Amino acid sequence: VFVAVLADAAAPGGWRALAFNGHVDLGTGIRTALAQIVAEELHVPMARLEMVLGHTNATPNQGPTIASASIQISAAPLRRAAAQARERLLARAARQWGVAADTLRLRDGIVRPADAGDARALHYGQLVQGRHTRLELATDDAQVRLKPARDYTVVGSAVARVDIPAKATGELSFVHDVRVPGMRHGRVVRPPHPGRDAGDFIGRCLIDVDSDSVAHLPGRVQVVVQGDFIGVVADREEQAEAAMRALKVRWKPVPPAPELDDLASAIRANPARRRLLLEEGDVEAACAAAPVRLRRTYVWPYQMHASIGPSCAVADHRDGRLTVWAGTQNPHMLRADLNRLLKLGEDRIAIIRMEAAGCYGRNCADDVCADAALLAAAVGTPVRVQLMRDQEHQWEPKGTGQLMDVAAALDDEGQLLAYDFEVRYPSNDAPLLALLLTGAVPGEPRVLEMGDRTAVPPYRYASRRIVCHDTAPLVRASWLRGVSALPSPFAHDCMIDELAEAAGADPVAFRLSHLDDARAIALLEATAARAGWRAGVAGSRGQPGADGRLHGRGVAYARYVHSKFPGFGAAWAAWIIDLSVDPASGRIAITRVVVGQDTGMIVNPDGVRHQIHGNVNQTLSRCLLERVQFDAAGVASREWGGYPIIGFKDLPPIDVLLMPRQDEAPMGASSWRGISSTSMGGRSLKP
Repeated sequence: VFVAVLADAAAPGGWRALAFNGHVDLGTGIRTALAQIVAEELHVPMARLEMVLGHTNATPNQGPTIASASIQISAAPLRRAAAQARERLLARAARQWGVAADTLRLRDGIVRPADAGDARALHYGQLVQGRHTRLELATDDAQVRLKPARDYTVVGSAVARVDIPAKATGELSFVHDVRVPGMRHGRVVRPPHPGRDAGDFIGRCLIDVDSDSVAHLPGRVQVVVQGDFIGVVADREEQAEAAMRALKVRWKPVPPAPELDDLASAIRANPARRRLLLEEGDVEAACAAAPVRLRRTYVWPYQMHASIGPSCAVADHRDGRLTVWAGTQNPHMLRADLNRLLKLGEDRIAIIRMEAAGCYGRNCADDVCADAALLAAAVGTPVRVQLMRDQEHQWEPKGTGQLMDVAAALDDEGQLLAYDFEVRYPSNDAPLLALLLTGAVPGEPRVLEMGDRTAVPPYRYASRRIVCHDTAPLVRASWLRGVSALPSPFAHDCMIDELAEAAGADPVAFRLSHLDDARAIALLEATAARAGWRAGVAGSRGQPGADGRLHGRGVAYARYVHSKFPGFGAAWAAWIIDLSVDPASGRIAITRVVVGQDTGMIVNPDGVRHQIHGNVNQTLSRCLLERVQFDAAGVASREWGGYPIIGFKDLPPIDVLLMPRQDEAPMGASSWRGISSTSMGGRSLKP
């Protein structure tokens, strides 16, 4: 079910409307934006519409909430369903009155004749009272009478976020605050190989657990052991934490972690399968004959989601059924994984999706659900589990390191002759930790084809060869905002900057001269104008200004292409950044960011601006500060001192330019903006 209209005598006006979407709101505001889309087509007030997201017993399985696809893709059936429901209700009113449907008007869920002198009216509740009608969803937009964009009054307006009031007043929103009758508290003890989930030692490290070591502690402490999974349950949270710390556990020695100090060498040495994505022309011949040839290697570090709050879940296992309150991004897949773990049958498992600590990708939100489920099943009461900070930092699947080898050629006239790009992205979907620790699935290296996102550069090269080397993770890794589509454009735009320098060209003009996409050109021109870009103006070039600081400016452009190659394009983004550097300390200060974006139809302009600001903040943090540290055991970054993130005082003014494209299809407005930003620092810092 996507949309439901119900008669309800207890509801205001005698009816209510609900809409269902299998994706979840990660703080991006899609609960509001999706509701706007439905309210627009269904002609109902936002306040009368309940938006249900991610509940496995109520919403369709639309896959994980990733790749900025909620508005671009999963909103389409919602819009069609709302339009179908509206047309059926109009037709029902027309039959009841014996008039043509096109003589009727709809507003706020009430049907009236277009003739102002006719006082008849029917609200939605009256039209559905005593009937149960189920419509089959139209397979495409052409089969539905959709509302023309020119008539929109809700979509395109800055509707206030519907989730903010509850958060501001402390009402239940977050999974961390869930409490159920009889609930106890759990903690887990992880094995001594933090952040590693592949190898023949996975699930086989435990020697023994001394349950008597915590028997004297208060709280009716219970110890649960299944394979290498260890958990404790107590009546109170602090009692569970004390038991976790006091529990005596013996582990077998484990092999040392891969040496990642030289990340490029480690990734290059990892076994891989070569996959040719695209080949046009003769790249090698073009490079050999070109007067200007550049060859560069770009390395992207391992990074964390670094969710401010550690992951949390509550599980209730009773009468052969399991209910989990979760912060997952992928409720239906989590349900399938929990069924693999407990073998209850998916129809006997319900995931109730709650808000959680910020994450764009795969942190420990799913893992902690499995922890809670195992403990609840073992002790026979609802159990709440919250990870410790070091557990979240060390065990969350990382945004993987990435290696990009690039060669490019330029002629004497500044034309791009050839581009040879090879990418290595050691990552997969990070199997549920409890499945690995209990031995339900083997700890074998798994290879997923995830390194091809945005692998093709946006610029016009006469010859191109794009290769992805698919390779298994070196440490536990999965998707982090944009997946491989963040580092690859970093390499593309770093190279275009170097080619512009070799050609003696202005970097904005050089980009524009090698773009064919009209929307890309318009966006880059508008962003440069907004930022006051002046062609040919260089930065400090090593000479401090009057303020004693070095100053620079950089530009970057990209379009996010997501999903399995060749994928499909999402929104366009261009950034211009101003920064300064203290020559004594090397400390960088970002002084201004101008972001231009073309996301097609904008459902909620304030929501898009909020997303841009959040993405700028996270991307600057990733570019300036964030890098996971490793040691012989595995992940060594255990707390914020070992993994600093950007603070409010270091955030620059952010100027947002939204391209007016209300007549175009809507694109995603979350993951993509960061992908264009990362190469600007190198250009801005060029000596």
